[in-house]
Amino acid sequence: MALLLAAVIWGSTFFIIKDATSSLSTAHILVLRFAVGAVCLGFLCGRRLGLINRSYIKWGMALGTLTFAAYGVHIYGLELDTTPGKSAFLTSIYCVVVPFVYWLLGRSRPDRFEFGAAALCLVGIGLISLNEGLEILRGDLYTLLSGLLTGVEIVLIAKACQQRDPIVMTFLQLSVVAGLGIMLVFFQAGLPQQYVVADIAGVVYIGVFATAGCLGLQSIGLKYIDPSAGAIILSLESVFGVMFSICFYGETVTVPMLI
Repeated sequence: MALLLAAVIWGSTFFIIKDATSSLSTAHILVLRFAVGAVCLGFLCGRRLGLINRSYIKWGMALGTLTFAAYGVHIYGLELDTTPGKSAFLTSIYCVVVPFVYWLLGRSRPDRFEFGAAALCLVGIGLISLNEGLEILRGDLYTLLSGLLTGVEIVLIAKACQQRDPIVMTFLQLSVVAGLGIMLVFFQAGLPQQYVVADIAGVVYIGVFATAGCLGLQSIGLKYIDPSAGAIILSLESVFGVMFSICFYGETVTVPMLI
């Protein structure tokens, strides 16, 4: 239930981020989103922050760096030429990636169903991403990369939270992402040239609910469920993402996307 709720909320974020990229850079969105999320979880943790030791910090740095990369390339893809609905579908490639990452880490070899799912996923990516000239857009490529990184992230979160408080672990993860985002703003983006209140409010909503709330729900859920099964539940964000994009962004579902 925790992972399903996270999938619904995450599905609502694609069109909000797409709108926000019109006035905010990738770096600005990362800082605002994850700083708000970290502050919210910091208050929620309270005295449990005293649990933080070297092990927590090590995992927090690793997960935060991976999350920064995954969300950074995802937002940049939306900033380019992909649509919220396509982004929602392509990001869910992590559902197929997780069993293979598990395999690389010395766990069980994926079975024939998982290999079949990987092949089916490639067909879906082709239907959604390839245009009439059989070319894939730059934004779609960045979105696929984000999905691959997210698959690795899910496996590592499950491992990190086994013996640790998942909320404290997520607080450290978000803090690292916010810190890396501030560095990116300082060295690359600078301050925004214009401020659109609706875009900032949208990113704050994402920071509170889709970042602090959903990453906390994800960490809790992955502590008690197999990562491969958890990834399937989380991938429902693609379905909700398209639904929200149709309702609030005016996206039209094409026949290849429907297939």
